[in-house]
Amino acid sequence: MSEQIKIWLVGNTGLRNPNRIQEGFSIFADSRFVGHLHGRENELGFMNLLDEKGIIQNEDGKDSSGSHARKWRLMFAKNGLIYPQIQKKDGRQDELGVLDEITPFGRSFLKADTYSAVQECYLRAMSVEQISMTDGRHYFSPLRWLLAIMLELEKRTGSSELSRIEFALWGHTTNPGYNLEEVIDNILDLRQRRATAADKRSFDKKEIAKRGENYNKKADNFLDYSDMNMRYLRISGVLQRKGRGLIIVPAKHVLAEKLAKSTANSGSIIEQYKLLCAGAPLPTDNIDIAKSLLDELIKQMRARHILFDISDLSLNTSAEINIARQRLESILMQTDEIEYANKQCNQWEEIRDYMTLLIRGGGKMVYDEDYAIEVPKDEAPAYLEWTLWRAALAIDHMVNKPYEVRGFKLDSDFMPVSTAGGGKGDLYWEFSDFTVLTEVTMSTSSRQEAMEGEPVRRHVSDAVLKYDKPVYGLFIAIRIDTNTAETFRHGIWYAKGDVKQRLNIIPLTLGQFQKYFVAMFEANKANPDRLRELLIRCGTRRDILEAPAWKQYIDATVSEKSIELAESMTAHNDSRDILIPAGLL
Repeated sequence: MSEQIKIWLVGNTGLRNPNRIQEGFSIFADSRFVGHLHGRENELGFMNLLDEKGIIQNEDGKDSSGSHARKWRLMFAKNGLIYPQIQKKDGRQDELGVLDEITPFGRSFLKADTYSAVQECYLRAMSVEQISMTDGRHYFSPLRWLLAIMLELEKRTGSSELSRIEFALWGHTTNPGYNLEEVIDNILDLRQRRATAADKRSFDKKEIAKRGENYNKKADNFLDYSDMNMRYLRISGVLQRKGRGLIIVPAKHVLAEKLAKSTANSGSIIEQYKLLCAGAPLPTDNIDIAKSLLDELIKQMRARHILFDISDLSLNTSAEINIARQRLESILMQTDEIEYANKQCNQWEEIRDYMTLLIRGGGKMVYDEDYAIEVPKDEAPAYLEWTLWRAALAIDHMVNKPYEVRGFKLDSDFMPVSTAGGGKGDLYWEFSDFTVLTEVTMSTSSRQEAMEGEPVRRHVSDAVLKYDKPVYGLFIAIRIDTNTAETFRHGIWYAKGDVKQRLNIIPLTLGQFQKYFVAMFEANKANPDRLRELLIRCGTRRDILEAPAWKQYIDATVSEKSIELAESMTAHNDSRDILIPAGLL
């Protein structure tokens, strides 16, 4: 175990979220860069295209070398979406395919229209043994090797759970060239000693320093690369989050066992690339294994009393069986999402902290060595929608389902995949006697009004026509531009047939919403009526104040109502707060 440590990478530190790859690849597929992604001019061109489409933020043109594009190209190639470059020692390029052209597997990836289908694509890619080992003869799959570790851990302890520090020191620093039993011994030794450590953070630091004696790069990489690697591994669908670590998904245990049977391959790299680019086979392509996996999922759903019906599907082939399994996985995820939603009222402090990170523009908040939250700077727009979705779930009492409230996608850990698509509002908070259409943006510049003024009013107008109840628009941004406030102060929109509407749209900064959100929960008075009360009060003077003064009035109102909640409002104060129907504002 004294040999030089090499940390393997499933992903790329410049593209930490694999959920963004499909969106970026879709843009690539429709661009002039297909087959032309090498060379400085092409790299800069594709990087600028990604920036233009909002996939990356090349602020102030800081990247003038095209490094962003190279990172995306690397991940396209590593996952078999485009043909990778073949080194002369490994064969000829024409044996594989035209450099940077989209592969058959890449075409399949573009057609993956459900999260389960996307996960399966990543699983096929990660199952290919394409990372070289130190012996110069073998290649291995990090996913297969890690599953072997976790399954052996399960045999020894009863659980496949692998903590973050265990993964950091003995997961992505090892490969099939190591003795599996010795790796497990080291993990269990670490676990036992850590359990009795008084200061776990200090303990972890010392363990990293000790393991780092055989690593010739920054010791920070042990944990930094862990977070990125685990995120990529989870998108395979076989692993899920457990604290800050990993555990095998119960319904995928059979699949994990089959994948772990092979962890290294002595075949040539070009043969592995051919497999990767065509779409690697999976154990679930075998009808017996596919049926076994489906049966295990059905067993778990019945144990949880989850209703389902697949009687309309024939189960004569592995493809048909896998379609049935994906349908049940979708039902299971919706059930889990409802359970997740029910827990949010007890998670309001974490939601508050995510708001704090968003106000800062991103960052990390570490509570202890096993509990931390993070808003990646380049994913802040998606995290803003997700945080406000969680805030609505915490307020509770909505009549629509959690998955009907949001327009954005979630991963299997209920983390945001991307922002909501265009054409409709970001969040629909539907309560029994009113609806709040919530729109959010990270934009703070003078272009905020140009980007948001028209679509927000259009979406609120559509909601007014759709719901047979009062509709309030809630616009939340880190900072409200005065021109945006002016547009919403008037709130005029002409619907079909030139029908004039006076819309009720209240612009709040995220800080203002956070203040009132926290006040409601601290006073144990978080409910829809309190929210509507704030929106009504904020809109009462919009006709008599100019935009700058209206913004000041909103800020003062939020502070006043928050203080009232903190002081546990008296019945006298309640009697003065007369609710005005939305249509009369």
